[in-house]
Amino acid sequence: MPNRLQVPRISDAVASTLERRILEGSLKPGDRLPPERELATELGVSRPSLREAIQKLASRGMVQSRQGGGTYVTAALEKSFFDPWQDMMGSYPNLREDMLEFRRMLEGQAAEWAAERATDADLQRLSQAFKTLQTTFETHDTEKRSDADIAFHQAIGDASHNVLIGHLSAALLRLMHDNIRLNLGELKSVPAADNLLLSQHTAIHNAIVEHRPQAARAAAETHIDFVRETLAHSLRSVARRETAERRLNTDFSTS
Repeated sequence: MPNRLQVPRISDAVASTLERRILEGSLKPGDRLPPERELATELGVSRPSLREAIQKLASRGMVQSRQGGGTYVTAALEKSFFDPWQDMMGSYPNLREDMLEFRRMLEGQAAEWAAERATDADLQRLSQAFKTLQTTFETHDTEKRSDADIAFHQAIGDASHNVLIGHLSAALLRLMHDNIRLNLGELKSVPAADNLLLSQHTAIHNAIVEHRPQAARAAAETHIDFVRETLAHSLRSVARRETAERRLNTDFSTS
């Protein structure tokens, strides 16, 4: 019958529900899905229907089972963006500047929309990420600082309530992870750098929490401008050290 209603399969509806959670960032790459019995009860479906839904997501590369048990969310949405650029970053240093220029545009817009759209839950998560970041300024642990910095900016991307911004931010921050760590390492020798970075993050956080969109955008752009400047400085410093070491090695080899 041409007008006959098409009733969706339960497994298709469950797959759509889980896929939506992945898209919106409620389930992130690396997250483990709840145990089968628990998830089936939460969704109000049978365990066979849930298994079929998970198989559908697995066939699309959205989740995968790991040895030892458990089903995990993959990084499929970011991977196609991340992998080729990661390979080229080492070969074409100028790409770093282009990445930062794009990050300035993306994070400025994300901060503006977060200030407009963030819910109470978003603001709570953002403030928790900010507090964690604050504590890393006291420990001087570059790796922890880098991870906390990424988590803070990702919380802003998620609070923008734009799916593409959320996932592009995640991919871009993963791509820039080594550069963020390099920046933080080089900044140890810059007087008052910690105070500047902390004040920049504070300005972003406060503008979003206070729902001031234009101030949030300006604060995010100011922060990225500072990052771009210090990255350029750090890369020049690395180049100078490498040149000096080559000269030193040449002097020893000819003496």
